[in-house]
Formats: sequence, structure tokens, C-alpha cells
Amino acid sequence: MAERIVKYKLRKNDTVKVVKGRERGKTGRVLQIDQEKGRVVVEGINMVKKAIRPSAQNKKGGITSIEAAVHISNLMIVCKKCGPVRIGRKLEGGQKIRFCRKCGEQL
Repeated sequence: MAERIVKYKLRKNDTVKVVKGRERGKTGRVLQIDQEKGRVVVEGINMVKKAIRPSAQNKKGGITSIEAAVHISNLMIVCKKCGPVRIGRKLEGGQKIRFCRKCGEQL
């Protein structure tokens, strides 16, 4: 049976806040979304060490820090007025628009 790919309300470059886990309270920008696994890579969140081999781009190699994915359920989008909020969606003039559930402002 084929797995269903779920469509999420978060998008690339959205500002999100971590609401659960060891990174709780930190905010960052969404860099990448994996819809199949339901995980998101957020700038500066969930940093892990990774060994890098020397290559043409990276002559030295060594150990570097990169962002690891966080589950999407642990994140909330940040509204400019209200802070972390839930997202609503509505159709306006044939276009889907995302809006803040607290103040109604377009996201």
C-alpha cells in the first residue's frame, strides 16, 4: 500500500518557534521540509556534530556543526503581532491565504 504524503501548513522561510523538546523556546527560519517523514530543518536549531571528509570544496575536512531535522509537531509558526500561533487557511479571490488564528493577519 502506498504511503500518503501529508501537506503541511508550514513553508520554507517561515519563522517558527520550538514548543517541545530540548530546544524549547528557540526561534529560527525553516530551511527545508521533508513531507514524507514529517520533519523540518530549522536554522540554528538541533545542532549536531558531523565528521566531514576532505574534498575539493573542503580541503581540510574535520568536525563541523549542522542542523538536524525536528519533527513538525514540535514547531509553531510565529505571527509578527501575536507570537507563536496556529494557522488558518481560507480562499480569497481564488487564492489560498494563510492567516493567524488569533488576530486574523495574513501570514
